[in-house]
Amino acid sequence: MSSCLVACPSEPDPPEEGWEIVHRGLPGALLSVWGTSSTNVWAVGGDSQDGLGPTIIHFDGETWTRVESGQTQGSLWWVFGFEDGPVFMGGEGGVILRYEAGEFTLMDTPGTDTVFGIWGASADDVWAVGGASDSTGGFVWRLSGDTWTPEPSLPAEVSDAGSIWKVFGTSPDDAWLVGSNGVAMHWDGTALTLGDSGVGSSLFTVHASEDRYVAVGGAATGIISEYEAGQWTTVAVDPPAPGLSGVALGEDDFGVAVGSFGAVYTRSSAGWAAEDLGFNLGMTLHAAWIDDQGCVWAVGGQVYSPPFNDGLLIHRGPSIPSGGL
Repeated sequence: MSSCLVACPSEPDPPEEGWEIVHRGLPGALLSVWGTSSTNVWAVGGDSQDGLGPTIIHFDGETWTRVESGQTQGSLWWVFGFEDGPVFMGGEGGVILRYEAGEFTLMDTPGTDTVFGIWGASADDVWAVGGASDSTGGFVWRLSGDTWTPEPSLPAEVSDAGSIWKVFGTSPDDAWLVGSNGVAMHWDGTALTLGDSGVGSSLFTVHASEDRYVAVGGAATGIISEYEAGQWTTVAVDPPAPGLSGVALGEDDFGVAVGSFGAVYTRSSAGWAAEDLGFNLGMTLHAAWIDDQGCVWAVGGQVYSPPFNDGLLIHRGPSIPSGGL
């Protein structure tokens, strides 16, 4: 069911606690990364164009493995799951795959537009969001048993106006959904209500820590918006960021945002600042994740138009292997 990845061309030895390029030039762009720990990491992405379908790779702390889903084509845009399983992967054609006990199941969904985001408070309380494009309708689905059903409280003016790009929450009665045209909606355990993000451009990703939510987006100029004390506030960064598409928050005020041209911004108690990777990428980073050790994982590649290829993964922390055994 799986085969080890071929090792990437060798890169200069990274510093012990610095940034390094782990993978570059993979057949499919990597669009999402998530895991339960530094020894259980998943990344998914573009159709590999080799007959094996979407790119899915897994890291067990020692070895990277290419995992075959049984889907022969299409790209996967997001991965999210739970420590004891399952893991959900969503993408083109309304596809949602559930991975559990070493097996993939193609789930029933109510539509064929792309699934761009998945999050859940528990394995029995999972959300999926997406749409067709930035200018056409979006959707919000929730898992009921083994079937996904539309969320009835989604405001019609939102579903008609644009895609819902991502969803993230801190509990079953506290989650934010973001999308086209600066849309931000809050879930309070009963219904979705529109909030005021204060921006007009797309917000592509939202994440949370115990103290705050952060959403990022923008096109030519990146947007970082933080939600604290009941209000969204746009944060100024210097130098200004290019378009941002991924964000993750960790402990002690730490966070990371990634985007166009390999841009990486990190958050500390002093605010957001551009990160010096020590090398040039020249490619877009699409998503980021912070593991249980505080290490940063970021993925991307050629993500703006198909074919979604030239996959990329970078890492900050103790050096990790880049290939199979």
